[in-house]
Amino acid sequence: MTRTSPPRPAADPIDEPVVDGPAARPVSRSTGRLARRLYARLAEAIDRRWRWDRFPTPVSLALINGIRDNLREHNLFDTNDTASTPALPSAPPERYVTARSVDGSYNDLSAPAMGMAGTRFGRNVALTHTEPEGPEHLLTPNPRLVSTRLLARGPQMIPATGLNVLAAAWLQFETRDWFSHGTDATCPFEVPRPPGDDWPTDPITLPRTRRDPNADTDLPRTFVNTETHWWDASQIYGSTPEFQNAVRRPELGRGKVAIGADQLIDINPALLGSSGGLDGWWVGLELLHTLFMREHNAVCDALATAYPSWSDDEVFDKARLVVAALIAKIHTVEWTTAILNRPALRIGMRANWFGLAGEHVRRLYGRLTDGEVLSGIPGSPTDHHSAPYSITEEFVAVYRMHPLIPDELQLRSVDEPQTSTPLPFMDSARLRSRPLLEHHGATDLLYSLGTAHPGAVTLHNHPRFMQHLARTEDGLPLDLAAVDLLRSRERGVPRYNAFRRLMHLPEVTSFEQLTGDPRTAAELRAVYPTVDDVDLTVGLYAERPPAGFGFCDTTFRIFILMASRRLKSDRFFTTDFTPRVYTPEGMAWIEDNDMCSVLLRHHPRLAPALRGVQNAFAPWTVPGQEAQQ
Repeated sequence: MTRTSPPRPAADPIDEPVVDGPAARPVSRSTGRLARRLYARLAEAIDRRWRWDRFPTPVSLALINGIRDNLREHNLFDTNDTASTPALPSAPPERYVTARSVDGSYNDLSAPAMGMAGTRFGRNVALTHTEPEGPEHLLTPNPRLVSTRLLARGPQMIPATGLNVLAAAWLQFETRDWFSHGTDATCPFEVPRPPGDDWPTDPITLPRTRRDPNADTDLPRTFVNTETHWWDASQIYGSTPEFQNAVRRPELGRGKVAIGADQLIDINPALLGSSGGLDGWWVGLELLHTLFMREHNAVCDALATAYPSWSDDEVFDKARLVVAALIAKIHTVEWTTAILNRPALRIGMRANWFGLAGEHVRRLYGRLTDGEVLSGIPGSPTDHHSAPYSITEEFVAVYRMHPLIPDELQLRSVDEPQTSTPLPFMDSARLRSRPLLEHHGATDLLYSLGTAHPGAVTLHNHPRFMQHLARTEDGLPLDLAAVDLLRSRERGVPRYNAFRRLMHLPEVTSFEQLTGDPRTAAELRAVYPTVDDVDLTVGLYAERPPAGFGFCDTTFRIFILMASRRLKSDRFFTTDFTPRVYTPEGMAWIEDNDMCSVLLRHHPRLAPALRGVQNAFAPWTVPGQEAQQ
């Protein structure tokens, strides 16, 4: 199987001028590319020596942009080949020229199978570095030992005080759109039970990742995404016709989805939880699914009024485009700036969507240029950079943020905000979610999540109940923290120090340098023979993050690469992000709304709690307490 990335699609003729701003001087494309490469290398060199976050905000922004350009050139690798790529007709069905397909096909009209469900995850490191760990290293150190010694939460959760629990729910809501590997329980890992451990069996059995059915080797170096790779709200709309057909309800009105008379989801939660199973379903997910399915139906009402002759499919397709784009906008300019609360990132992430010219200029004048820097990615030319688009294994690995989940929820009522009642998290999970929602109501439960803190993404903060979680299908216990470690090892994701090197970061030379805390360094040394053996997840949790960040700088490298790539590669966020495709009404809906307006449209009783709140993922107002912003 060929494992090198295919050549980048041919660019425009190199002697054609490029203009990156109203006053920019035309230069050849070859000269522009050379200048960008030199700029990226300079940014990387400065960052390696001094670190980008130690500079004033304008310099930090310039360095981040250069770091991202360097990663775009050197850290995108394709794993697909002819055997793994579905053979589709080159001409798309007429419907999918201006609408998203259910399985993600025909997003790139020149490569119809790119990013569709059932295609392989890509990589952010060269494929020579993605060999799964062999038997002698796969269980070293024992993942259950790492789980209990380094990851398990102590008596008290370490809170992330700049966020609310809605931010934790949102991340899970989004990852169910982006990826799912599936599991293979037929040949589980057998992990020896550590001495003194209270696990009920020895060995501990943990499921493997489902193997790639098209792999040409006994070693599973490649894995398949069961969801579409695109940012297309597939957690709501599905990645299969069966899912999508079950969600749609044309009898409620053209284009509408399954919301019942009680304004709750009128569908089996097992279907909506398909990408993560019922084991990961909880009231936070159900609230967000309900919220955006109701938002979809509100968009349908507006479109059906504006276009009375449209069919059910036409209304559904446009409403899906609008809701998926609104979700992407909320994640880009709100969720991200809440968890990465630093001036350079607030400016930079808003620039991803609006450009450095800003939202006000974009509203008044539209795009000033094709360039993404000045006018933002939405509406700019599509660019896959150095490899065909896909979600990557490294992206999946760094998004393991289970410490965000609290041990218990604090239930509050909008009408009696000073009183809170603790509820163990698992009492809100799986099939217990719906009775809880029916009893307390969506508005009060959203308020409960909005006014409480999640956990910080750090060592000794993984929820203990997730380390002994009974699976729904067979009742057997599962340690999700140990599974997280095994997943990276079996999928060939490099360990922490090797990962840093491949991300163009300096390796750490000691446990003390990694963590900066002598006590934590001693704990790491007691588990790992050397600092090079530290698992990626453990290293990411141990590393001190930049000020204001909810995760560390090493995680941030994948984030700045892939956050913009998910927009830049998608024609529905680039060349087809136009009123012709979305309708003028759809474009206005995306432009005029954010998370607060969506919440208030469907839950107007939240107005006092959201008054003065600048970001819906930061803690909301509790009367009598100072709002934390």
